Amino acid sequence: MMRNYYRPENLNDGLVALSENSWTMLAGGTDFYPARVGKHIKEKVLDLTGIKELRSIKETKDQIYIGALTTWTDIFKANLPEAFEGLRKASKTIGGVQTQNAGTICGNVCNASPAADSIPNLLALEAKVQLMSVKETRILPLEKFILGNRKIARKDNELVTGLIIPFPSKEARGNFEKLGSRAFLVISIAMVGVVVDFNESREIENLNVAVGSCSAVSKRLYLLEEEAIGQKLQDIEIKPLHLENLEPINDIRGTAAYRIAVISELVLRAIKGV
Repeated sequence: MMRNYYRPENLNDGLVALSENSWTMLAGGTDFYPARVGKHIKEKVLDLTGIKELRSIKETKDQIYIGALTTWTDIFKANLPEAFEGLRKASKTIGGVQTQNAGTICGNVCNASPAADSIPNLLALEAKVQLMSVKETRILPLEKFILGNRKIARKDNELVTGLIIPFPSKEARGNFEKLGSRAFLVISIAMVGVVVDFNESREIENLNVAVGSCSAVSKRLYLLEEEAIGQKLQDIEIKPLHLENLEPINDIRGTAAYRIAVISELVLRAIKGV
């Protein structure tokens, strides 16, 4: 093992390394390298790309497991249930093809950007994060894993090994809407991930809606979700009260007022477009 760089070939070796030293994790590198252009890399880097067991998508009757090194291209090509359509759509908005081929879904989660395109969709899918250390395995709801802008609940000796998502019903449908200054290669001004489940009468039996880029962390619209139960898609209305938990900021991409003005329409499009 080099002093400042280590590329383990299996999960156990990676966990042992984490138990012995503090490391900066490297997965797809699509955020790591651009942030260090022209700089000498001084931190100790744990390169996870040799741990091939972390790149997988596995299904059981109860859940779908997405390994930490699963790429956006893997997500797009996978034969996932219709509830995952929002996540699949998001996979084609993450940078260009090169970024989609290298970038990992858990890297996007761990980067914890307010504009991370995976987060609203994973919140709508009720995803949980699996963390492992030499001593234990922890599973946290995604809402409790992301603590703030670039802040996560991972301990120094832990590795995020994957995402656990409850297997959706056959009637569940997902969707994703993203607003940016152009269609591709853009950071979101606002975005919405939804998963809708229907009863036999095509009324909403369950609705999960999460909004990104409108707060320090993506947020579920729980009041809207509750009021939507029993309604038809075409009858859904977005009220100011539904958006009160959002805390948008002014930045180079848009003002807080603009974000609030457009998010109602984005939410409606996402829900009615499933």
